[in-house]
Formats: sequence, C-alpha cells, structure tokens
Amino acid sequence: MNKKFPTIGCCGIDCGLCPRFYTEGNSQCPGCGGEGFESKHPPCGVKSCCNGKHGLEVCSQCAKYLCPKYTDRDKVERDSFVTHKRIFQNHAYIQTHGIDVFISEQHKRISILQDMLANYDDGRCKSHFCLAAALLPIQHLNAATNEASSGTDKKSTAKTLKAALRKYADVEGVDLSLKK
Repeated sequence: MNKKFPTIGCCGIDCGLCPRFYTEGNSQCPGCGGEGFESKHPPCGVKSCCNGKHGLEVCSQCAKYLCPKYTDRDKVERDSFVTHKRIFQNHAYIQTHGIDVFISEQHKRISILQDMLANYDDGRCKSHFCLAAALLPIQHLNAATNEASSGTDKKSTAKTLKAALRKYADVEGVDLSLKK
C-alpha cells in the first residue's frame, strides 16, 4: 500500500531530507511507501504494521504508539542513519499538531534543502546539507542560505553556507558531523 506522504516514514524518519532521496540512479530511495519502495528495500515490519495493517501514515497516529518496536529508545536514537535522529520529535509533533501541519513544515525544510542542493552544492555537500535540513530550525536554515547567497561560485557559496550552518548548529547545540 502506498502512503499519501512518502517523505515521512511510518517510523518517523524524514525520508524527504535523506541523501538517498536525492541520489540519482539505482540507489535512489523513493521514501517510505513511495513508488517502488518495496523493490528497493527489504520488507519493513514497521511499515507493514502501520501502513499495511492499520492504514496509517505514521506510528504516532496509532492508539498503541509507543509499541514494542520503540522500547529500546536509546538504540533508535543512536542509529547512525541521519534522518533517524528526529523520529521521536517528529512523532511528538505529529501527535500535537497533526500530520498535515507536520507535512507542511517538512515541505518547507525540503524546499530549503532543494535550494541548497541546486544552488550551493559543490558536489561534496549533499549529506551535510541533508543533515542540517533535518536537524536545524527552519529560521536558521533560511538565515544560513541568506548569508551564503552572495558567493561568486559554487565552491565559495558551499564553503560559506557550511560555515553558516555550523554557526547555527553551535547555537542550537546540534552536531552536524557525519562521523561517529
């Protein structure tokens, strides 16, 4: 069953902010429940339960959330896959504000990320920009792109944007390093 919103995984992962969502070729991921998801990924028990069995977009819409799939919260939060880092915050936001409001906010992040990838990526920044788009507040993402917009070429704008994103990450206490 395809989901209405493939940019958010049933587990709360930010598919639309993931580097693989923007990869070209066979390793591109269509997002949880997006067209061709099942052919690119092994069966996902979370998606099978949430979307397949209950017809929901995300687990936090279920009356049984937090179910045993989330009992080892520390393990889930330690996952090195960048877009897993906000799953619990995403679920809490969806429970409080609803899926439509969440998707609207996520689409703002996706739009900023797409702008960063199109106008500031020197070919080596995609993962860094995806991480920043997933973890930093929207106002800081906008401020960082505004600061970098005066660059003369992609290399200089990429460098300026990465520095601005790191500055705002420091303000928020967010780690934008990709290494563990």
